[in-house]
Amino acid sequence: MADQTSQEPYDAGPVAALRRIAFLLERGREDTYKVKAYRGAAAAILPMGEEAVASAVADGTLRRVDGVGASTASVIEQAVRGQRPDRLVRAEAEHGGPLVEGGEELHALLRGDLHSHSDWSDGGSPIEEMAFSAIELGREYQVLTDHSPRLKVARGLSAERLARQLDVIDAVNDHLAGSGFTLLKGIEVDILDDGSLDQSDEMLDRLDVRVASVHSKLKMESEAMTRRMVAAVRNPRVDVLGHCTGRLVTGGRGTRAESSFDAHAVFEACAESGTAVEINSRPERRDPPTRLLELARDLGCLFSIDTDAHAPGQLDFLAYGAQRAAAAGIDPDRIVNTWPKQRLLEWANG
Repeated sequence: MADQTSQEPYDAGPVAALRRIAFLLERGREDTYKVKAYRGAAAAILPMGEEAVASAVADGTLRRVDGVGASTASVIEQAVRGQRPDRLVRAEAEHGGPLVEGGEELHALLRGDLHSHSDWSDGGSPIEEMAFSAIELGREYQVLTDHSPRLKVARGLSAERLARQLDVIDAVNDHLAGSGFTLLKGIEVDILDDGSLDQSDEMLDRLDVRVASVHSKLKMESEAMTRRMVAAVRNPRVDVLGHCTGRLVTGGRGTRAESSFDAHAVFEACAESGTAVEINSRPERRDPPTRLLELARDLGCLFSIDTDAHAPGQLDFLAYGAQRAAAAGIDPDRIVNTWPKQRLLEWANG
């Protein structure tokens, strides 16, 4: 079988093959260490240039390159020879198909994603890699929303680090000028115990989109949690309420029960303030639960279908959220990331 698959022609080159394998493994929620091997090998050979890589393959020195192991070397060697790497063929077969059935029409309407992370906080890849992957998925925009300072475990960004990140985003967009894609400036800002936000108003005002989420004291008493969340979603600088219950239903971090709060009061405040309720597409979250998703729908809320991606392959998780939104019968025009970029920005900063 390996001899047959390796004969398939391939002309995209070894870096593209390694990146695609890593993307598919992330998409399939494989172990992180496997993904890092392929991304690391791509990073190792990229600065060498095509001729040097081909020479290393020809003279048998490729496996001496720091960051290239036996499995990744095999991918590189086959790609250099114009053969589709066996590992890429297997990854496409295992993880390249549809993630979920249903919601395909809505998924096709989604122009971007308002919640994603880079290695500036707790994501696994550089800003540029996240942007390139979003482009490859056909996105018109992607909002980078790394964490705010209080979330130290996730290397949350101080005001100074956030300011530096905004300069990097400007540079990325300059590089991508003419691509039809924009990397938007954002944050996933912590909702503090009293409902205030974990970043200065000055910095929040410099952003395009702001997602506000609860990450601490998730077992707070219901009445206090309700006051906390209502205060946040009524803040004119908050655009999206992120993963509202904080629950985990599966995955490597185990499970976690929903936070307790008056959902009717919180969603009513969202509807009145024009704050979108996030449909978090991560399989381990599925937040909000279906009963709360339907309540928010009935109360007239706007929605944002987001991946909360911490790696490039997870940017494709929008399919999960689209399936849930379609099953709940939510009008696509109430989903803010079906909107063109200009309409989105006018809503977020109006």
